[in-house]
Amino acid sequence: MRVYSTPGVHHEVHDANAGGVAPLRTDVAAFVGLAERGPLHLAVPVESTRQFIAWFGDVFDNGYLAYAARGFFENGGRRLWVVRVASPAASAASVVLADAAGAAWRVEAASAGVWGNRLQVRVAEVRRQRSRARLDATDPLRLLLPQPDGFSRFDLVEVIRGADRARAIIAAVDAEAGALVLAQPLQPALPAGGGLSVRVETLAYDLEVREAGRLVRVVDGLSLVPQHERYGPRLLKQPWWQVDVQHPDQPDARIPDADRALEHLRIARNRLPDAPPPVVIRELRDAPRRATLLPLVAVAGAAPGGLLALRGGADGLAALDVRDFIGEAFDPAAAPDLASAARRGIAALDPVDDVALVAVPDIHIRPDPLPQLLPPACTPDACLPAPPLAPPAPPPAIGDRPPEFGEAAILRVQAALVAHCEHRRDRFALLDAPWSSVSQLGLSASGLRAWRSRFDSAFAALHAPWLKVVDPRRGARRSLVRAVPPCGHIAGIMAATDLRLGVHASAANQPLQWLQDVALAFDDERHGVLNDLHVNLVRAVPGRGLRLLGARTLSSDPDWRFVNVRRLMSMVARAIEIAIQWAVFEPNDWRTRMKLQLAIGSFLRSLWVRGALQGAVAEEAFYVRCDETNNPSPSRDLGQLLIDVGLAPVVPMEFIVLRIGRDAGGFAIAEAGAA
Repeated sequence: MRVYSTPGVHHEVHDANAGGVAPLRTDVAAFVGLAERGPLHLAVPVESTRQFIAWFGDVFDNGYLAYAARGFFENGGRRLWVVRVASPAASAASVVLADAAGAAWRVEAASAGVWGNRLQVRVAEVRRQRSRARLDATDPLRLLLPQPDGFSRFDLVEVIRGADRARAIIAAVDAEAGALVLAQPLQPALPAGGGLSVRVETLAYDLEVREAGRLVRVVDGLSLVPQHERYGPRLLKQPWWQVDVQHPDQPDARIPDADRALEHLRIARNRLPDAPPPVVIRELRDAPRRATLLPLVAVAGAAPGGLLALRGGADGLAALDVRDFIGEAFDPAAAPDLASAARRGIAALDPVDDVALVAVPDIHIRPDPLPQLLPPACTPDACLPAPPLAPPAPPPAIGDRPPEFGEAAILRVQAALVAHCEHRRDRFALLDAPWSSVSQLGLSASGLRAWRSRFDSAFAALHAPWLKVVDPRRGARRSLVRAVPPCGHIAGIMAATDLRLGVHASAANQPLQWLQDVALAFDDERHGVLNDLHVNLVRAVPGRGLRLLGARTLSSDPDWRFVNVRRLMSMVARAIEIAIQWAVFEPNDWRTRMKLQLAIGSFLRSLWVRGALQGAVAEEAFYVRCDETNNPSPSRDLGQLLIDVGLAPVVPMEFIVLRIGRDAGGFAIAEAGAA
């Protein structure tokens, strides 16, 4: 720092440009699939299994997404973006609250799905503040109280005199004069006579929410006054992904506000959003404003205070289409509740920049058979009267079942996922082999060979077989394990390897967690055939557990054979692109070129030091050229700057050969590794 002696203003030139290049995070994954709850077609970040359950619910019969998410976190993953898909037939369960003038509020499940049918609400009227008061004989808008403590502005109060009752909203509390100033005269007006002494009570409501009989939320003091800070639709407002705007072509239709959702996505990159409450309250548009002074008198046709169930929730799975996974927009005329330009499925990941691994496990969905709820078996005793049979318990709400997609549909979705990664060039697709290709050992090799032949991309890898995991739904009528696609476990072990060693290290030969077995065991001969076809297998290694024994992409180009090489190059390209944005519109002279060369060179040198690049010296590992040789005068006159970057990434050893032979002095053993 320069030291000054003369007082005054001193000018210093500080060049803040030419910042260093920092490696990007490559362990972030994104899954697109089916869940029992949560926002639809919107990427939401979670960082643990507990957070996933809070947002999207636990495992259920109709999807693999929850299993994949748990496999990701159990194997070391730390951050996951989740996109829940469904058809436009999905709807949220709800119940209507009414006053004497008609429908006023709708209590609605926070997200669509049959899960909302398990919710029950109880709305109880509460009067927490009571006091004696006198009517002001000269001013009908004043109530005289000796101590107005406990009353606040915009409280709805009920004035009681004998059998007569009237309501009003408090506009102000005059503590010095000991009075409540009303916003309007009492409604209805109290009959003349009867004296000026009255009783004043605040009027509010407590909302109790239960899910399958278990208390999950209690909200105290809901107000009926729109200006009140505890106004029901404000306190339990719509989640940020459900904020609606008017459809430009259909005035009666409402569509999600995509701009607001994208704004929350930008916030979510730095801070995880809070999980939504189980229910929200919507103010019905046809409810007149004058009804705010009327107490709730009916809840779905019954008086408040009873425990009432929400109805009308639907998962929207029976009408699932490939377009729900790929992201093709629906016709607004066919689905007016969706914006014609809304992102769906895989396309919902476009606004998210930090994703490095993507998978769509639920395109392989194979719903389990519905559990058979049978009455308990009993042995009759001839000496005792037969006990009366208890009515069977109603089965739990299952919802509509998703279809089992054929190989043509699976291919279409996986091809779209690969195209998404090739277009972005900053993420890698994890493909699961269809169940039909790995269900029988005799057909597995030929089935996998046929499926692998449909892809040729350096931005994707194919994994098999499916994995058997402990099923959290296990019970007397369910299997203890369930076969699930391996993409969640593979993404987790790759993310853990990136965090521990770096993206240049291969995740192969690492033990997998939270699985019991593989759905199909391959022998060495079939493994060799499939490895040559670039199919990565999970196998049980004696004494070492279940491990991923493959690290190849689906590319026929030998330069892009290995997954870690492709992912390293994607990270380097993206990191350099982000870091040198400052150079746009800078002078195209030797100073700018030297700054760029030094910044990129320092970044690549740090990768070489970490072991990501080959070479005994840095000159053998990489080069950066940005000078007059590749930026001649004609290119500079066009405003162009060219930077040539070359690097030699390390490649994993797939084969270690032991050569054992006899020489003149005894035996010799030599080891050789081959990529």
